[in-house]
Amino acid sequence: MLEWYDGHARAFPWRISPGSAERPDPYRVWLSEVMLQQTTTAHAAPYFQKFAARWPTVEELAAAPDEDIMAEWAGLGYYSRARNLVACAKAVVERGGFPETEDELRKLPGLGAYTAAAVAAIAFGEPATVVDANVERVVARLFAIDEPMPGARKAIRAAAEEITPCERPGDFAQAMMDLGATICTTRSPKCLLCPLSAPCLARAQGIQGDLPVKAPKKARPERTGTAFWIERNGQVWLVKRPSKGLLGGMRALPDDGWSARKDGSEDAPIPGAWKAGGVVRHGFTHFDLELGLAVYAGEKFTSLGEGEWWPLARIEEAGLPTLFAKAALLAMAVE
Repeated sequence: MLEWYDGHARAFPWRISPGSAERPDPYRVWLSEVMLQQTTTAHAAPYFQKFAARWPTVEELAAAPDEDIMAEWAGLGYYSRARNLVACAKAVVERGGFPETEDELRKLPGLGAYTAAAVAAIAFGEPATVVDANVERVVARLFAIDEPMPGARKAIRAAAEEITPCERPGDFAQAMMDLGATICTTRSPKCLLCPLSAPCLARAQGIQGDLPVKAPKKARPERTGTAFWIERNGQVWLVKRPSKGLLGGMRALPDDGWSARKDGSEDAPIPGAWKAGGVVRHGFTHFDLELGLAVYAGEKFTSLGEGEWWPLARIEEAGLPTLFAKAALLAMAVE
């Protein structure tokens, strides 16, 4: 695997090429791994470059205003990661730097088993077992583990631990990820190009395309809600969502309290005339949302509570989550 990686490693802005004398920066490794959780490398790369340019060290990130970080994160999704990013950066600075072991890394805010192992292996050379979705697929096929997911994860991890070397564990982890992403793919794996084709038990049995066995998908709930567009003098009223919960801490349009568990109330934030502005649809991890847009057509602005008037000409700088960015574009098109 290491020999294959030396000749086939993918190039990313956060990655040190194999054979380089340069040591990986734990800050850049950690930042990239947080961004890559449930996000493709192609989507995460430009965000990583923006973050690394604006806050090149963990100290600078820890000192940045939370709202600036959340605004830069907008569009990456899974916003709890951004909140954990802020908390972790501050914890790292408080302790004087990143810990170098998997166990100690696990104690930092937001670092689960995968991220802690990845940072330990890639940044510090600890022989930690790194298992993401790509590695799961490679290992399930290599050992012909045919138990349905997620129950198979225990056996997959145990098998991955068996083959994790003490030599260049960070490169090995990245090699396994690259193999799963480019060769041992979900559909039509390229077995003739695979460096592990000879010992692969699934290929020997002709079942490589069937593994890992996925559990049946559950039906996703569908929710409805309303977002409210209140505009005056070339500005729109934005609120800050509660720090905890869905899209926590982000700027957004006022809404009617929809959530993953319930539909919105349709109650407007202020009385007066409203007109329909259309509908946007958005998929979250555990549910789908149909969000109606209501545009304020009145002239009086009673108390709006906490929030801010944001210039329409700078709406892209507000850092709205994708859902509300869609709604804003729709509202401005209607206008």
